[in-house]
Amino acid sequence: MNTVDAKRVLETALICAPQPVTLRELRSLFDDVLGSDTLKDLLLDLQKDWAQKGVELVQVASGWRFQSRPEMRVYLDRLHPEKPPRYTRATLETLAIIAYRQPVTRGDIEDIRGVTVNSLLIKQLEDRGWIEVIGHRETVGRPSLFATTRQFLDDLGLQSLDQLPMLEEPESQQSLFKALEESGAQELAADEAAPAGDAPLPEEPQGETDAAGSDGADAALAADTAQADTADLADAAEATDATDTADTTDTDGTAKQAEEGKP
Repeated sequence: MNTVDAKRVLETALICAPQPVTLRELRSLFDDVLGSDTLKDLLLDLQKDWAQKGVELVQVASGWRFQSRPEMRVYLDRLHPEKPPRYTRATLETLAIIAYRQPVTRGDIEDIRGVTVNSLLIKQLEDRGWIEVIGHRETVGRPSLFATTRQFLDDLGLQSLDQLPMLEEPESQQSLFKALEESGAQELAADEAAPAGDAPLPEEPQGETDAAGSDGADAALAADTAQADTADLADAAEATDATDTADTTDTDGTAKQAEEGKP
């Protein structure tokens, strides 16, 4: 098979594949006649062929896949105007701690954040496929050790944990967590869709969150940045509620005065 035909086979397989495809799986397309080095060269050539298009060929932790370029997101969102579910600050803080400190136990996370970790929060991250139990710490109770998964890296478009931004790079972290929120939006809409009025997972009281140590502040830097918009919306909602309450109180007071014959 010549190079042109081999690239066509690779291109077709990758476009039709629902998940990233490994080199071993790609080699099976050619009955293992082509070696890994040859396949890599063909994949790099294919990358160049798609360099000027809205779709790009990338290598992630689980293999190779075609995906839309980031700058196309604004247009693709118009096809699905519903917004993907937003994750609470507690969820993103917990995910950040696991990503940067793994493997960690639930107790480790609680020590860093300074608050109790909600069991539903851990389950949400496990159900999403971003974290998993990789073992148990040899101590009293043998607590589970949590670490991130290949799916976590795939959704971030990374090949390895070494590509995670440093804690001193909040802008890079913000873009990564935004990518997590946008990834798999259709899957979440099907599996976790809820009415607009439904509240997210319960979040720990703000006072307790503020009591977290300096290590927690560093590990959660990305989460705080990524959730700025959510915090603004929450503040606006609280302000509106406060105004409504004040208006109601004034109205009740006026009515009471009128009944008593007071000015």
